[in-house]
Amino acid sequence: GYAKLPTAVNITWSSINFKTILQWQPKPSGYFYTVEIHGKTSDIKKKCILTTETECDVTDALRNVKETYTAHILSVTPVEMDNFEEPLFAVSEKFTPYNQTVIGKPEIKNYTQKGSKLNVMINDPLTPYTFPNGSFLSIQDIFQYDLEYKLYYWKDKSSGKKDATTKSHTFEVTVDSTNNYCFYVQGIIPSRRENRNGQESMVLCTSVEGNILDEYGAEVFIIIAVIAIAVITLAIVIPVILCKRKKAKAAREKEPLNGV
Repeated sequence: GYAKLPTAVNITWSSINFKTILQWQPKPSGYFYTVEIHGKTSDIKKKCILTTETECDVTDALRNVKETYTAHILSVTPVEMDNFEEPLFAVSEKFTPYNQTVIGKPEIKNYTQKGSKLNVMINDPLTPYTFPNGSFLSIQDIFQYDLEYKLYYWKDKSSGKKDATTKSHTFEVTVDSTNNYCFYVQGIIPSRRENRNGQESMVLCTSVEGNILDEYGAEVFIIIAVIAIAVITLAIVIPVILCKRKKAKAAREKEPLNGV
């Protein structure tokens, strides 16, 4: 009977953007697991009934994201369906999706560096939950003004970081127009005690076409100045030489006439 069956151990919740997976051990042999999700104010929901797996996607059982849940993982044998004995089960730690799900990586939608302004636009991560029309809710649809985004940015090849925060999807920060900048973005829930910082987006870098003078400084300026002076000098000298040669040629052509 149930009294001989092992119960689940090492039960963990794994949740990113409200997609929540329950995991445990050990792998069953000769019995099955059934997961029950218990909420403080909601009905019990059964998931992954008679499974031989050691994980279960319980996302759709946690739609009330501010509810606090526990998972009961039952160890059962299907042949004893007429047995009214309570099956053995293990209980998980409490889990509140709104407080504990990890904020996933934001998507960098667009970015530009024009002059001394770096502009970055982002898209919210999406959740598995949907509106009545079938479109997916974003994390901002759920968190509303509890959600902020933070931009970390720094000069390319430099280690000194600056940051800026917004509750919208756009950043505009002042930068040095002569340098390229690298940056990343992450979501933040300031009201949380734990899991405040979300996953970091990929790092991207701007590509500003630098002026040669910015890179090589006074040396190039001197070279350019010397070349400019040489060009100007040649522009003056060459016409003078050509003019003198023309006059000399004209004079030579007149000499035989004077001797006649």
